[in-house]
Amino acid sequence: MILKIKSLILLFIILPSVLLAQFRKYSNEFLNIGAGARGLAMGSAQVASVSDGTSGYWNPAALVHVKVQPQVNIMHAEYFAGIGKYDFANVAIPLKDGKRTIGISVLRFAVDDIPNTVFLVDPDGRINFDNITTFSSADYAFLFSYAQQLKDLGPDKKLNMGFNAKVIHRKAGDFATSWGFGFDAGLQYINKRLQVGFVARDVTTTFNAWSYSINDKMREVFYVTQNEIPVKSTELTAPKLIGGASYNFRINKSVNLLAEANLDFTFDGRRNTVISSSAISVDPKLGLEASIKNVFFVRAGISNFQKALEDEDSTYTKKVWIYQPAMGAGFRLQNVMIDYAFTNLANQSNPLYTHVFSLKLDMVKKNKKK
Repeated sequence: MILKIKSLILLFIILPSVLLAQFRKYSNEFLNIGAGARGLAMGSAQVASVSDGTSGYWNPAALVHVKVQPQVNIMHAEYFAGIGKYDFANVAIPLKDGKRTIGISVLRFAVDDIPNTVFLVDPDGRINFDNITTFSSADYAFLFSYAQQLKDLGPDKKLNMGFNAKVIHRKAGDFATSWGFGFDAGLQYINKRLQVGFVARDVTTTFNAWSYSINDKMREVFYVTQNEIPVKSTELTAPKLIGGASYNFRINKSVNLLAEANLDFTFDGRRNTVISSSAISVDPKLGLEASIKNVFFVRAGISNFQKALEDEDSTYTKKVWIYQPAMGAGFRLQNVMIDYAFTNLANQSNPLYTHVFSLKLDMVKKNKKK
């Protein structure tokens, strides 16, 4: 099973990149996994309510909430029984006026020991497993964020904006590398307990320029097996719009209930989503967070709604709605926040659950002794 998964990963790394200068569905898909166990536990419904350093990923406008001291966020998750490793790290630094914040975020998704079966068959037609070698594939993204308070509309009413400049580096062994560049833009409106957010990802179209280093022996195998030999190419990622709203229900002095709903709008062709067309597809996400004295948190969320064939239908014609569930918890201890998420990379009918842990640290300055 693990060998099959790794072989599929090899297929998805090499073959799609051959396409020349055109929009591709699911381009740079590792950038859509998420950041921080809080957001993942809430079904990735974060564009409106996020208020910490992970805003550099979810909505750069919300980074302005980091006002007093620098903040550090780190996260680690493993997928496919530890085959795929996903990491996120971020530092947010408020500027002196308290109305502007800058941030740097790094995302990495890597798979090691992927089998390279190009030379599995000897020239005489015999299968030789000794010819199988392995390589690693890693995707990196570097987000440089800037956020500021755009307008103070009165007590508890504010409008924030933010931008991301992102650099993307993808590498598959020694034979495929790419560099990419793009921009994100975000807005966040706050009105007491109501918050509204909008993010335009890849707003100017993000590109990845691929280059390949294929030796003569590998080229010969590709030619004999009638496979296309990869050449330099450019992969384009279409813009994506995310809108959302959240509301904080104050149950009593100690208990709050935060609810958020997001809508993802994509424009790269028909997708298997709730609303699907050749021009636009819409994917909803829902998240809840209950907090006690702003110290202990319980979260849940659902996303990735799709129609799929029912497993028990022998006619293979009946379709049912499936979704991707998530849940988690968090605990705050002074300036340290520890979050956990139990989430699924697929959906409830094809479980690929994983445990996600993240840590948030506010860099509180020590008082100087008199």
